[in-house]
Amino acid sequence: MDISGKVAIVTGGAQGIGRAVTECLLKKGARGVTIADVHEQKGQETVNEFSQQYDNERVTFMYADVTLKSQMEDVFRKTKTTFGRVDIFICNAGICNEYEWERMVDINFTSTIRNTYLAVEYMGTKNGGNGGVIIINSSTAGLTQFPVLPVYSAAKSGLVGFARSVAVRQIIDTKCSVRIGILAGYSSLFSSIGFLLDIYVYEHLTCQ
Repeated sequence: MDISGKVAIVTGGAQGIGRAVTECLLKKGARGVTIADVHEQKGQETVNEFSQQYDNERVTFMYADVTLKSQMEDVFRKTKTTFGRVDIFICNAGICNEYEWERMVDINFTSTIRNTYLAVEYMGTKNGGNGGVIIINSSTAGLTQFPVLPVYSAAKSGLVGFARSVAVRQIIDTKCSVRIGILAGYSSLFSSIGFLLDIYVYEHLTCQ
């Protein structure tokens, strides 16, 4: 896909993987990128930095909780108003906290599905959009058993199943010209502290 002239929304784009993706989009010539994140200060800092490097009219920040449909609808509406279109949706926001597992499932899994369909609504040719691409950020933890982080692994595994199933149905692609892809990244953090985390989780979580 040619990025030049396209408009993207990146959730969790204030830092980490989302920040790196945002910069890559700008380097590749994206007309505009909206960073949607709950970390307002970090998000503004990122926008200020990228505005100096690229163009202050090409990147913007919006505070948005991905679990709230109304806030994400605002993100899509304002992005379309500001840049005229939405072509790329990077569904990247996520957390890793086994102690707050219900919140983690809501952010990592449920909201990703909801926001994927929301993106189709705004991007799909059936509704007057230009079509486009949705990229879901999963994890290698969703491809195999991961006893250190069982709920995180389950949520990420669910995303893999969702994306693959939607792709096989091809309904979104054929009717709305929206393609869906999924990434399964790997963090060296998992391998470096995995053994210690394994001990900690089993002693402090499963044994209480």
